[in-house]
Formats: sequence, structure tokens, C-alpha cells
Amino acid sequence: MNPLEQLVNGFQDLVGQVPEAIQPVVVLLAGAIPFIEGEVAAMIGVVGGLNPIVAGIAAASGNFLCVLLVVLLTSRARAAVVHRRASRVGAGVGAAGVPESSADLARTTPAKPESKGRRRFKKWLVRFGVPGASILGPLAIPTQFTSAMLVAGGTPRAWVLFWQAVAIVLWTVVATISSWLALQLVVPV
Repeated sequence: MNPLEQLVNGFQDLVGQVPEAIQPVVVLLAGAIPFIEGEVAAMIGVVGGLNPIVAGIAAASGNFLCVLLVVLLTSRARAAVVHRRASRVGAGVGAAGVPESSADLARTTPAKPESKGRRRFKKWLVRFGVPGASILGPLAIPTQFTSAMLVAGGTPRAWVLFWQAVAIVLWTVVATISSWLALQLVVPV
């Protein structure tokens, strides 16, 4: 038995000590963690001895539930900021629609220029759109971060959730199948 087989068997023995009903829940929770997400969580489940379909569904579900929570919170925060800015601008404008003082003018103009990262993100968003940002985003940053940036930028929640779900399913399926095939070659069952 080679060292990799010993490692996999040891990990499966460790996972075997956890009740079977709890194992998918652990994978679901792992899928909710940024940088682990559905892909790595599914791999953990497959290597741990879970059925690949169960591991993939649990991992993708955990990742999507976390993204859903992030999108809802970011959407509410954005709505509050937009409402606050609108009320500030409306209160500081005179009858002619011109700011009444230089302080009012300062409040209506942005305080600082856009960061380099935000400019780069907007460039990629214009180039690839929400589908491209959602599907290619996990190659660079977690889906939670991508979805927060998209919603904060004004993209509709439903559109972000749809494309994040597509990306999560796509990448989790690829990771699940890849890890299952690799496991079949390393540790024949």
C-alpha cells in the first residue's frame, strides 16, 4: 500500500467515525466557507467516502446558501446607501436644483476616486458580463466575494443568484467527478 492510499484510508476511517447522517452536513458547512466552497468541499466528501452525488449536492447547497445570504445582506446594504445618498442630495438642493452651499456640493460629489481593483472589476464585468464574472470568478476569488461585488455594483439580485447557481453547480460537478475519478485510479475500491 503506497503512502497516498494510506492517507486516503486513514481519512476515510476518520470520517467513518462520524455518524452517516451528519457527514453530508459537515460537507454542506464546508461548502459555505469562502475559498473552500463547493469544489473543495465536494472533494473532501468524495475522499472521505461519501457517495459522490451526495457529496456534490451537499457541497453545492452549502456554497449556494452562503452566496444567497451574502447577496441578500449586500442588497439591503446597497439599498440603504442609495436611499441615504438620495435623501442627502434631495435635502441639500435649492429651488433651482443647485446645491445651496459648498458643503452640499461636497456631499453630492464622490469623496475619492475609484480604486484600481474596482476599475479592473468593472472592466471585466463589461467584457464578460454577469455570466462570465460568475463562471470565471471562482478561478480568482470566492463566489461570495464575486456576488457581493456584483450586487453592490447594482446588478439585480435574481440575475446574480441565477448565474452564481450555474457557476456553483458547474464547478462542483467538475470537482466532484475529477476527485472521484482520481480516487478510483489511486485507491481502487
